Amino acid sequence: MSSEIPVKQIDPSSDPSDNNNKPGSVELYASRKKIYVKEVKGFFQRIRNVSLLLLMGMYFLFVWITQDGQPLILFDLPAREFHLFGITFYPKDFILLSGMLIISAFGLFFITTLFGRVWCGYTCPQTVWTFIFMWVEERIEGSRNKRMKLDQAPGSGSKLFKKSTKHTVWMLIALATGLTFVGYFYPIRELIADIFTLQANGWAYFWVAFFTAATYLNAGWMREQVCLYMCPYARFQSVMFDPDTRVVSYDPNRGEPRGGRKKGVDPAEAGLGDCIDCGQCVQVCPTGIDIRDGLQYECIGCALCIDACDEIMDKMDYPRGLIRYTTENELEGKPSKLLRPRTFGYGAALLLMIGAIAFTIATRVPGQMDALRDRGALYSFNGQGRIENSYTLKIANMTEVPQTFVLSVQGLEDIQILTQTSITVQSGENRSLPTVVDVPPEAISQSNNEIFFRAQSETDETLLLETESRFVGPTR
Repeated sequence: MSSEIPVKQIDPSSDPSDNNNKPGSVELYASRKKIYVKEVKGFFQRIRNVSLLLLMGMYFLFVWITQDGQPLILFDLPAREFHLFGITFYPKDFILLSGMLIISAFGLFFITTLFGRVWCGYTCPQTVWTFIFMWVEERIEGSRNKRMKLDQAPGSGSKLFKKSTKHTVWMLIALATGLTFVGYFYPIRELIADIFTLQANGWAYFWVAFFTAATYLNAGWMREQVCLYMCPYARFQSVMFDPDTRVVSYDPNRGEPRGGRKKGVDPAEAGLGDCIDCGQCVQVCPTGIDIRDGLQYECIGCALCIDACDEIMDKMDYPRGLIRYTTENELEGKPSKLLRPRTFGYGAALLLMIGAIAFTIATRVPGQMDALRDRGALYSFNGQGRIENSYTLKIANMTEVPQTFVLSVQGLEDIQILTQTSITVQSGENRSLPTVVDVPPEAISQSNNEIFFRAQSETDETLLLETESRFVGPTR
């Protein structure tokens, strides 16, 4: 099946029998055209370099840091334990994970309504790794013009050396990325040793290879294609924009009409705007768009075009800001508001969720105890004439160390535990303990009585667990 549809230009003033009105064609599928990004320096590029160093530093260093012998961050899936900055979470804490995801979503919405796609431009992993790979490419193959000439040049030893060196460095970065990512699920020191001594299990090799390949392909080959076609954020971001959202924009009122001119020429006298149509803003764009065409979903808000344009304005002795972070209202000469109902709504929801999660974590007890009464028998009398009830105590230790608990029961006069009164629970363990409790008949006045089980840790005196249950006896 052909990928072209014949299209005929209809001109009402033309003769339909004119042979010059021949059908044309529109290409439905276009192959990717490689984008050669020019390196630029400036204020926003320096901000990106700082954010890149911070993010990459945290990603590659946190996996190696330990606290009290425990990795700072470790998602131990086989043990169902998730260690984050000295706190251990368990599957029952997944409600906290949901809350954190909601916080991330509202944070993204809040920032987007204010400043557009700054997440994409400065902190998105795809952007971070793509800029690292582009930096490596620039160092090895040279500037934009040199890279274009190198790709068009016939095969040679020099070309082979540069290309192979670049891809080798890319692959090493991708391998380090893959190993580090898996190291957050498999202690990194054990992983490195097991990988290179061929002692790791098959899944470890699979996931290291998978994330290595994903990083190499996404940051080295696909690049802007991920942002344009794979990332859903590019598609739904527009619903969060309004005329007061501050985004990277070209000022047509100042820049038009465009045209080249010599330095020192007054644009007003030449009948031109400040834009000299140099094309630098296009050459530095990692997605290959022309910001002068207006707001486009392909723009990731990286502000490289601002740095490039400001550099040209400085050379021409024109004021900076022909391309700048601004709002639609400001471009139209209208007042612009930073705070508005939408931002208040997202901000309030964000603060509410942060407060709720912080309170939950701050008041989270590092242990849990439940008492399940044996419903197979209401009660029984033992040899001393006392009334017995049977229970199953379930104790979970969510601390980093083993805990030894001393058990007791309260709520009725002379109530006592007949069975084991001490239990050791390992870190992350959830143990069950059959327990029998008895009371003298005269201590109960009704058939259903409230009692409380307590578990006091001998290891940590501040750790006290308590749960309520019922004691059943005969009606007096």
